[in-house]
Amino acid sequence: MAVRSAVLWMSAVGLLGACGEGLAPVGDEAMATARQSLVSPPPTPLGGFTSYLRTLTVGGAVQSNTGTLPDYEGYKLTVAAHTQVALEVTHLGTGMGVDTGLFVYGPKDASGSYGTRVLFQDDDSGYGELSKIALATFDDAGEYLVVVGWSNGLGKQYRLQASCAGGACVSSPPAAPAGAPVTLAQFPTEPSLQAQLATANAYREDMWSYLDRYDFAWSYSTPATLDAAAAAVLAKSEYKGYRSDAAPVTATYAAFQSRMYLQYQSLHPAILAAYGDSGENVQVKSYSRQFSTGPNGDNWRTLNIILFPSSFHVIVYEQTAHEI
Repeated sequence: MAVRSAVLWMSAVGLLGACGEGLAPVGDEAMATARQSLVSPPPTPLGGFTSYLRTLTVGGAVQSNTGTLPDYEGYKLTVAAHTQVALEVTHLGTGMGVDTGLFVYGPKDASGSYGTRVLFQDDDSGYGELSKIALATFDDAGEYLVVVGWSNGLGKQYRLQASCAGGACVSSPPAAPAGAPVTLAQFPTEPSLQAQLATANAYREDMWSYLDRYDFAWSYSTPATLDAAAAAVLAKSEYKGYRSDAAPVTATYAAFQSRMYLQYQSLHPAILAAYGDSGENVQVKSYSRQFSTGPNGDNWRTLNIILFPSSFHVIVYEQTAHEI
């Protein structure tokens, strides 16, 4: 049995969906589902999750029971560096009406702690009220903690599945076909990078920069191309203004630092430390645009698309300047 937290973090409202094992009319079930609450991350520290955990393997699944109260269960997942996994509480094997959340922590450190920062999480991206993390990219090898939580204790089964989505878990990967596309999934950037960025953004009122992180699933033996990463970024509506640049600049990551405004250059080694791997051929493609906002003066903007081909990250660094 997986260890349960014994912390009841939901009020009785979370039990409204519990209608027993019998068949309920469609209207009643729809009403119960609509009343489900957001499943919050487990309280910290994670206490009972750090020992006696069941094992979840990439390519495997586990089955358990929600019990009769809102609660959590934890599973240990051991991966190689750059493993990409899809995690899902599946419709098949999970009782009707169960409402779940998924949370990933780690890797486990020398003291046995998985930390308190949620690396990946999801509430309702799966079937109905079930949870699905379509892509979790693990930069570092080690043991991670996967937590399933539920808001309604219906005493029903659930099934948690971990599937290989790309990277190190792919057996005998083929070479990437010509023009293989990059499909981006957005994730929050490292908090330390956001803190550095906020400090630099306070330096001058006429300059401002932004950071975004995207990951992409990759199941090939040859790396994604910078052109494919750039095409995926420019396909997003928020970057459409850069599509008219007919002469983008391609550079190594080392050369890219000189293209950053002075107050942001400390981000250069920090981005590499956060997302890069030793010896990785990180590349940058930069697009520029200039436009006038009438009485507010001219604006200059540069969109820098940074590809980490071995770590499966694309970092977008946009820097702006305007007349004041």
